[in-house]
Amino acid sequence: MGGKRQKQRNQRKRGRQGKRYERRTRWGAAGLVAVVAAVAFWPYTLLVLGACLLGAGGWWLWRRDRRARAADREFREADRRARARATVAALDVLSWREFEEHVAWLCRRDGCGQVEVTGRAGDLGADVTALLPDGRRVVVQCKQYRADRSVGSADMQRFLGTVYQHHRADLAVFVTTARAFTKPALELATQQRVLAIHRDYLGLWNSGTPLLDLIPVNGAGQGRRERRADG
Repeated sequence: MGGKRQKQRNQRKRGRQGKRYERRTRWGAAGLVAVVAAVAFWPYTLLVLGACLLGAGGWWLWRRDRRARAADREFREADRRARARATVAALDVLSWREFEEHVAWLCRRDGCGQVEVTGRAGDLGADVTALLPDGRRVVVQCKQYRADRSVGSADMQRFLGTVYQHHRADLAVFVTTARAFTKPALELATQQRVLAIHRDYLGLWNSGTPLLDLIPVNGAGQGRRERRADG
């Protein structure tokens, strides 16, 4: 009885080995056929691969062109809107969001990169952020107030509470449509190197004066001394 069982086990083992051999033989034959086909038809294979690469490259260039055209249309539309707002009075009728978008456009016009409108609930005083051409970080607080109003020291203190420590600004800008900053607010801005742009200075900026050219107006705005461009 034991010999019979051993014989059956041996037969099953040989059967499994035979099946593995058959599978290996089939895979080997298939691989050989693939190699022969590749050698025999390699010009056509290269042609197909080349067509695929050309197609992929053409699609990538088409997508890139579409994005560039879309960006150009967006910039032209923003430029058209900005020209329509050439006077400060035109800014008074904007929504607060449109005013922030316009300030962001002014930053782009002056060569800033990575410009973002970040104003929202909980923005901690940063309505617009950007990078100057020299790499310094700009953080802008926008306040669209009535033309007959003044910005008080409380607003300036809230801005100063976050602009350097939290937002890591190198150039801090407080821009408003109000007619002026109160004396305490302006003194605080000057002491803490915040560029305070009230209605008249906003008119200069809006009409083409570069942002950095406004810094000497109140001697402020260049941020922490160790990060200033003039050393």
